[in-house]
Amino acid sequence: MNEFVKVMKALSDPNRVRLLKLLQKKKMCVCEIRAALGIAQPTVSKHLKILEDAGLVSREKEGLWVNYFLSDGGRSPYAACLMGNLRHWLDDDLEIQDLLKKSKGLRREDLCRTHA
Repeated sequence: MNEFVKVMKALSDPNRVRLLKLLQKKKMCVCEIRAALGIAQPTVSKHLKILEDAGLVSREKEGLWVNYFLSDGGRSPYAACLMGNLRHWLDDDLEIQDLLKKSKGLRREDLCRTHA
């Protein structure tokens, strides 16, 4: 039951749901996520940690960057099931559509002021 509750709690925050919808489109670094959501870097990091602990998000280091992406759900059947459904949920939500449009123009090189 603990794994189920962990996944459900991770999805109970609107910013974490927004974050997952962003990661459906592409891998992103913390700077890109921060700019898209308009929240502080420590808050983004906290949200990512909760999502990672629930098995919803994974990360990989690529040169100077740490990229976050959607997990395959292999750690948790609850995460796998919900991630499969979330791919289809909220696509018609205007807030999500605006967020995805905004994120298209974000460049990590500009946001992080460093070059890979």
